[in-house]
Amino acid sequence: MESIRALAEAAIAAKTFPGCVVGYVTTDGQTECWPYGHLTYDDGAPSVLTDTIYDTASLTKSVATASVALHLVDHGKLSIDDLLVDYVPEFANNYREQVTIKHLLTYAIDGYGLGKFKDRIADELHQIILTHDFVEPPGTVFKYTNVPAYLLGLVIERIAGRPLDVLADELFYGPLRMSRTTFHPDRFDKLLIPPTEIDASWRRRVVQGEVHDESASVCLADGRVVGQAGLFSTAPDLLRFMHMILRGGEFDGRRYFSEATVQQMYSNQLADIGESNGLGWELNQPRYMGTSCTPTTFGKTGFTGTVLIADVSRRVALVILSNRTYPHRPPDARAIHSFRSQVADAVFGLLPVGVI
Repeated sequence: MESIRALAEAAIAAKTFPGCVVGYVTTDGQTECWPYGHLTYDDGAPSVLTDTIYDTASLTKSVATASVALHLVDHGKLSIDDLLVDYVPEFANNYREQVTIKHLLTYAIDGYGLGKFKDRIADELHQIILTHDFVEPPGTVFKYTNVPAYLLGLVIERIAGRPLDVLADELFYGPLRMSRTTFHPDRFDKLLIPPTEIDASWRRRVVQGEVHDESASVCLADGRVVGQAGLFSTAPDLLRFMHMILRGGEFDGRRYFSEATVQQMYSNQLADIGESNGLGWELNQPRYMGTSCTPTTFGKTGFTGTVLIADVSRRVALVILSNRTYPHRPPDARAIHSFRSQVADAVFGLLPVGVI
């Protein structure tokens, strides 16, 4: 699509990112993927390929953590109305008896940034998350942070008795043949993975082939896979996942989610507090979903420059993967949001809104 090429080339020229992959899939399986640019801005840097492996950052929260949790809900092992302390009894902040699984899936708790704790070891970070008080009661505020996904990851592991990465592989990535989707990028040659940052102050190295998120990095140093970040993937793999969701949770004769659960992904759970979020996904966010998005358009962004967006009324899902944080993270998300929204308009704007 020439309009997308023009947008990508303009973004590369403006140094929004050195390269990216853009792709979409429709409910009937029509799929397109286009790679643009290079892994870095250096002369002679390798070109981005369709199956270049990117650090998806917070896409992990939706494609791994929330998805595994909703699978457990579908199979009667978890309810969204259950209390967090039913599974993590050592959770001990001032609202310990009020936090529900639904609050975690919709980010309806008064979370806080974890980046400021990056110099702590994993056990210390864990204790901070278990004891840090909230200012506002759960369910009264939408506040997007890493805390809910971390806690939801703990719940999943307590129920299943296995780590999140193992469960995600068994339930989704293996059966869906997402062969380049992993929490363990060291399985692949580092040169297949774009670097995400030249970190001169904390890690003091180029961050490549390892998770960019600081809190996830702290935990992985102790061998712990966590729910907020750490998943690496490709555009074709993620489009297979989204194709399954567009098909109501079924793919190649296997059911991954009930149709009712998929519907809750794009049904607003926070209308009573004036926010818009489904179970595990954000809803109706024109700032990155474009001006053509609808109340049932759902998606998720990743700090490194990634995004997934699905418009069920148009029966199409979009992926953009980039390393916009290289060589140094920008001061804000305006440039990447502009690119995301323009690409979304280019894809969604050409498709008529149908009946869900």
